[in-house]
Order: sequence, then structure tokens, then C-alpha cells
Amino acid sequence: MKIKVVPPGELGPSELRTWHVLLRSANELVNPFLCPEFTLAVGRLRRDVWIAVIEDAGDIVGFFPFERHAMGIGKPVGAGLTDAQGAILSTGLELDSAWLLKQCDLNVWEFDHLLIDQFTKHQTSRHPSPCMDLSSGYEAYADVVRRKSGKTYRSTLYKERKLGRDVGEIHHRYGITDLTTLRTLVGWKSEQYRRTGRTDRFAWPWILQLVGDLLYVSTPSFAGVLDMVYAGDKPVAGHFGLRSDTVLAGWFPSYDPAFARYSPGLIHHLAMAREAAKQGIQLIDMGRGDKEYKEKLKTGELEVAEGRLARRTPAAGLHWLIRTPLRATRNTVLAHPGLRGGADRLLKSYGRVRASLPRTDQGDQAISVTDSRG
Repeated sequence: MKIKVVPPGELGPSELRTWHVLLRSANELVNPFLCPEFTLAVGRLRRDVWIAVIEDAGDIVGFFPFERHAMGIGKPVGAGLTDAQGAILSTGLELDSAWLLKQCDLNVWEFDHLLIDQFTKHQTSRHPSPCMDLSSGYEAYADVVRRKSGKTYRSTLYKERKLGRDVGEIHHRYGITDLTTLRTLVGWKSEQYRRTGRTDRFAWPWILQLVGDLLYVSTPSFAGVLDMVYAGDKPVAGHFGLRSDTVLAGWFPSYDPAFARYSPGLIHHLAMAREAAKQGIQLIDMGRGDKEYKEKLKTGELEVAEGRLARRTPAAGLHWLIRTPLRATRNTVLAHPGLRGGADRLLKSYGRVRASLPRTDQGDQAISVTDSRG
């Protein structure tokens, strides 16, 4: 067995086909963050993205996409943005982690949304990732929600009717390929990050560029998907995410806060699920994290793992000293409702102060599209 490490742009059509075959052989429900198109899109915008091509007796048996940072610290591609991480391996293949890291010139590979059947000895914790099961169609999904969260379901339908009466007829557009619409959604999301005290991901130009590029990627096995709910001619809520042929990954949902009293996010998620089911999507993965809307809309949970692969090197030791206590503290806060609620209130207070200040970041930078998009 040997490994060849290459930049994403060096993969040819046969390697990309093999990647998809390996993904499909492992699971019918293929998360789009594990598709090669996502790695290629990030790789066009970042120079720290690499792919380890794993061969055995001349045949490709796996791919390990990663980012390599200073001191040989490795992360998943698009770390901080992805809800599914891991290697793409042939069935039954197990890798020696120390050998893998050495071949990739890494001291550490840290993960927080790893597939739970990979590198199990190196996982330090597992976390639920709420999902919406559409495998039996939208009506079957809605029946479960009605039984589990009947009050929420009924109030959402009532608020949708009221929004229609007050503002304009409700309609939903799925699969929009329009940068102006995407800019509207990104603007809402950027302000939401600031208002709630979170890091504004769209302050990073490369992330703006990435979503702009992915908006126009569309193949049977992978695509960027933008959808929006309108009241009359006014957009009120929407989402930009990624899909494979079977899974839609929840990524950037948001809404116009002017319509907050109508619960536009819940209205949108039900509309999105209805249309996604028509398009053959069997599962919407809403991603790891405790959010009220996820609790109300989920009909099941996946699991993802946190942890790290590490070699016995000084850099790996230093990384452990810095990162492990911080991650442990964060997970303790998130696992305790009282601590989590207090932290959330503190962040929102900070967000109110930050929102009142003039913007000095890149959040208003226009989304564009690179010439090399897929």
C-alpha cells in the first residue's frame, strides 16, 4: 500500500469516478461534504488543501482530503463549515493513523464531525446531528412531526396563512441560480451572526467566493441548492446548502428579521422538505448543534465524532496542550442546559453591542464567481 499526496486540481476524471464509487459503496446516503466536488471547490480557493490518494497493488482504494497548516497541523477540508468529515475508503479498509499522517506530512489531524465508523480509537466524544427523514416521502415525514411536535406544526401552518393574508401570497422557489438572491440570503445570515454574537463566516472573502461558485455547480451526484420562500414579491426566508443525489446538507438557513413574528424559518424548512422530497432527497442533515428549530423539525439523529489523529512529535504535544482544554470546556458548556443558556445570552448581549457599531470587516463584500467553477 502506498500514498500519493496531490493538490485537488491534479485529480483526473477516472480518480473522481473512483471517489464516487467508493462513497456509494459505503453508504446510500452520501453526505455532499464528502463528495469530491466540495473538496475541488475549496481547493480552488485555498492553497492548503491536499488529497492523499491511497493505492494498493496499483488500484486506488481510498482518498483522504485534508488541509495542512503551520507546524503540520491538519484539519478537514473546509474545517468549520462542514457537517461530515472523513476519509473515502473501500469497504473494510483500515489505515494506520501514524503512517497516514507521516505520508501526509502531518503531525495532527483534528476533526469534529467525523463519520463514526472511522478512526474509532481516536474519537474523544460523539454528538448527535439532527435530521429530517424523507425516505418515505414528505407526507410520512410530516405525519411524524405532527405527532411529535403537533403544536409547532399547527402554529407554523397558521402563521404561514397569516403571513399570506398580511403581506402576500406565499410561494416557494427551489433550485434558484441567481447571485442577487444569494446575496440577500448571505446578508441576512451575516447580520444574524453579528446579532447573536457569533463569528461572521461571511467576513472571510474565500467563503463568500465558495458559496458563489457552488451556486452554479449542478451534477446528478452533487449540487449547490438555493431556495427561498416569498410572501408576494418579498423574500422572507431561505437556505443555501449542498446536496448529493440522496442527502441535502443544511448549511446556511436564514430569514428577514422583519418577519420574525411569523416564524419564517419554520415555514421555509417545511417548504424546503416538501420540494426536496419531490427531487429524490431522502434525508436532510441539519448538522450538529442544539437549536430549537432542529428539535422541533427533526425525525431522527445521525452521529458525528470529535477527536484527533496524532504522531508522537513536539508539535502534536503543543497542539494537545492548546486545543484539548478549550474543546473540553466548550463541550461541557454545550452539554449543560444552564451553562449553554447563560453562554448564549452572553453572546447575544455582545451581539447587540457589536451590531450597533459600524462594520469594519469584509461582510459587505459582493459575492462573485470564479472562472474555474465546476
